[in-house]
Amino acid sequence: MNSFSPGFQGRARQVADKLPPGQYPTESFPVLSAGPTPKVPVESWQFTVTTETGRTHAWTWDQMMALPQQETVQDIHCVTRWSKFDTRWRGVSLDTFFEDVETAADYVVVSSYGGYTTNLPLEDLLDGQAWLVHTFDDYPLSPEHGGPARLLVPHLYFWKSAKWVQGIQLTDEDEPGFWESVGYHNYGDPWREQRNWGD
Repeated sequence: MNSFSPGFQGRARQVADKLPPGQYPTESFPVLSAGPTPKVPVESWQFTVTTETGRTHAWTWDQMMALPQQETVQDIHCVTRWSKFDTRWRGVSLDTFFEDVETAADYVVVSSYGGYTTNLPLEDLLDGQAWLVHTFDDYPLSPEHGGPARLLVPHLYFWKSAKWVQGIQLTDEDEPGFWESVGYHNYGDPWREQRNWGD
C-alpha cells in the first residue's frame, strides 16, 4: 500500500529528474572557498577579457552595470554533492562581453580577486550558458558567495563558477586551474559525475 499522496509522488519525481547522480537537494546555500574571502569595493572592481594575442577588453563596475542585464533561474550543483534548485540571479551574459572580442582560442582561464583560477572551454561560456552575476534572490551578491560579482556556469560543477571574478584569459592550450591542478576533473559535468581526474 502506498502511503504517499499523488502530489508527493509527483514532486519526488520532479526532484529526481533535476538531480544529477550522487547529489542531494538542499534549501540552504553552503559557503565553500579555497581561501579567505576577499573584500572588493565596486569602486575599484574591474573585469577584463584578454585574448591570446594580449589584447585586453576591460569594464569598470559602472560600465558592467550599464550593459544589458538578464534575470536567470538555474539549478546549481556542487562537487561536494549538494544541489540547489531554482536559484535566481541577475547579471550580464558572457555573450555580451565577447561581442567585440576577436579570438581563435578554444579555452579560457578565469581568474579571481584572491588568486583563484579555473579553466573551461570557451564554448561553455557562450550561447546563453554563462553569466557574470552580481545579484542573488534580489539582493546584491554577498562576499561569501562571490560578491561583488562571480561567474555563473550552471551546467558544470559549481567550482567552475568562479567567485570574485576578475578576468578571463583566452588560451590556445587548456591550462588547469586551482582545483583541476590538484585532482579535480578538468571539465566537471555533474550529469557524468566528473568529480576527479579519473572519472
